[in-house]
Amino acid sequence: MVDGQIINIMKYSIHDGPGIRTTVFLKGCPLNCQWCHNPESQRFGQELLYRPDRCIGCGLCLEVCPNGAIIAKSGNLKFLRDQCQVCGACCQVCYAGVRELVGKTMSVREVLAEIEKDVVFYDESGGGVTFSGGEAVMQPVFLLEMLKECRKKEIHTAVETCGYVNLEFLQTISEYVNLFLYDLKLMDSQKHQALTGVPNERILENLSWLVKNHSRVIVRVPIIPGINDDEENVALIGEFVTSLKQGQELHLLPYHKAGVDKYQRLGRTYLLPELQSPGHERLEQIAGKLEQLGLKVKIGGGSK
Repeated sequence: MVDGQIINIMKYSIHDGPGIRTTVFLKGCPLNCQWCHNPESQRFGQELLYRPDRCIGCGLCLEVCPNGAIIAKSGNLKFLRDQCQVCGACCQVCYAGVRELVGKTMSVREVLAEIEKDVVFYDESGGGVTFSGGEAVMQPVFLLEMLKECRKKEIHTAVETCGYVNLEFLQTISEYVNLFLYDLKLMDSQKHQALTGVPNERILENLSWLVKNHSRVIVRVPIIPGINDDEENVALIGEFVTSLKQGQELHLLPYHKAGVDKYQRLGRTYLLPELQSPGHERLEQIAGKLEQLGLKVKIGGGSK
């Protein structure tokens, strides 16, 4: 069976498609959004989350680290991330939860077993499984096999995508996907590249094909104050999506600061520390403008 790199399998999710769902987060993403709240999902391979505030100074990690990445200095333990080889030895002995490996190799069979545990909830609520990330399509062989297995089990499937993916593969998986959750962030390609690392032409082209050729696509727009909530960008998004399909469903996802601490735990710098969540009044204003264009707009990520 094919293996995948999994960050997390979240049970009882209600924000990633209809009903009660299991969301499978896959590692790896072609974008590097400055506001990303899941930075641990961006890179392939295992990474180490480090929470020094939990350390009780037992010294077990110092004893087992084979690479000299942990040293004793002035009576305290110091972590030298540059020397860490992410072997996980320290995580195995740390019972205070200071260190945690992010990214686990799992087979299709193992992930499917976790999904099937909650089939009764899917059946009762109209839910299913959502493949997210990172970008789920970055692990194409694994994703395709998961979708095929879920189809055999008659489990509703959703795929969340940033759209910066291979169109041919998108076409391949479309027959096995019940619902696409398609992120759309910025209409100006230069600004999109400056803030996410890639231009947006491919994203717009793929969305155009998908809306025309798949029965169930929800466009999701993260609202990032000062980044993409200006009148021009909102209008351009509305006009573009409306041009694809009248009455298209569009969800507004308010930015939140839940992932900010993860950057420090990963040894990275968060570039937008002053950013705040948008107010409900502003979200209602944006929703109203988009609804005037004939779109079906909802604030939040759930769906009926």
